[in-house]
Amino acid sequence: MNVVYEPKGRAREYSELACNLYMGCVHGCRYCFAPACMRSTAEKWHSQVDLRKNVISLFEKDAEKLMGDKRRILFSFLSDPYQPIEREKRLTRQALEIVGKYRLKSQILTKGCADLISEDLSLMKRVKTQLGITLCFVDDTSRQEWEPNASTVEDRLSILKMAHAEKIFTWVSLEPVVDPAQALEVIRIAAPYVNFWKIGKLNHMKAVEAGVDWRKFRKDVKKTLAAVGASFYIKEDLQNI
Repeated sequence: MNVVYEPKGRAREYSELACNLYMGCVHGCRYCFAPACMRSTAEKWHSQVDLRKNVISLFEKDAEKLMGDKRRILFSFLSDPYQPIEREKRLTRQALEIVGKYRLKSQILTKGCADLISEDLSLMKRVKTQLGITLCFVDDTSRQEWEPNASTVEDRLSILKMAHAEKIFTWVSLEPVVDPAQALEVIRIAAPYVNFWKIGKLNHMKAVEAGVDWRKFRKDVKKTLAAVGASFYIKEDLQNI
């Protein structure tokens, strides 16, 4: 395949297929794994977004080959499909139209621009895309510290509510957990609008990780999810700790 690929390792826990329409992401998240994965620096990765050459035509070639495949394509791991550049380029919208054309399964993972996401909700509904929102904090001051250029907590909750009202399958990536208390509160607040949860611990930041009792959090999060009747998946790093 050209731009659709099969993730490996931890990423495969989220999706069997993926496609990154953009390279680079302006959100500037402190915990971002993409710069290291792409052998770049955080400064470069978060300051410049590149368009992959002919990505839409290459994606359509892959989509045609994949027609009938039951695996979901995730947009995306290494960049956000709804960061500001999407306002001009509309690669994500074009890709979702192609998903519908070839009757493929897809899912979005974003913490991006709420206005762009809301404009595409009807398209997501039509092509049966599952909408995933990264949501790790309830306090927007914490969000600003860790995800400085991403959308606000309020915007993300609003999108979940709108999507749920449209009967779009919604899921939340509660990863990475940075503050266990806030993570548990996210579940309590957002549960009415979320069909599925994926929970994962913070990695590669040892000083912060050391301040969390991960076994206690694993117990607490399962109890909280059960209390709200949630469907969920605990990622292996947290499950096996």
